[in-house]
Amino acid sequence: MMSYSQLLKEAFKATRNSYAPYSRFRVGAALLTDEGEVVTGCNVENASYGLSNCAERTAVFRAVSMGRRRFKAIAVVSSKVNPVYPCGACRQVLREFNPGLTVVVADGRGRPLTTTLERMLPNSFGPESLRRKRGR
Repeated sequence: MMSYSQLLKEAFKATRNSYAPYSRFRVGAALLTDEGEVVTGCNVENASYGLSNCAERTAVFRAVSMGRRRFKAIAVVSSKVNPVYPCGACRQVLREFNPGLTVVVADGRGRPLTTTLERMLPNSFGPESLRRKRGR
């Protein structure tokens, strides 16, 4: 089993591939699958700012494109300021796959701090919200 410290190290490695020429705010994510595999992602900025993509979503999209759909934890770090937590859009994308996902961030010294996606996104909207209820 991969430790949260090891998962953070993988996220820090992912910051090296970040494309952040505008903000210079490099972010890395390391997504742990139920099978114990780690899929990393980094943020990718674009001159048309709205088309940029966060590290967390990059990791999820990579994992899904590899056929992975079940995740245990995600580590998120920045090259500048820690802790750094997933934005709202990333929280919603992560919630699609595991509302109870463990979220690991680094404290100011690089040590793991953990929370859950449920704490970060209470009363969330998910696939079950789209299911019709009988009698309606």
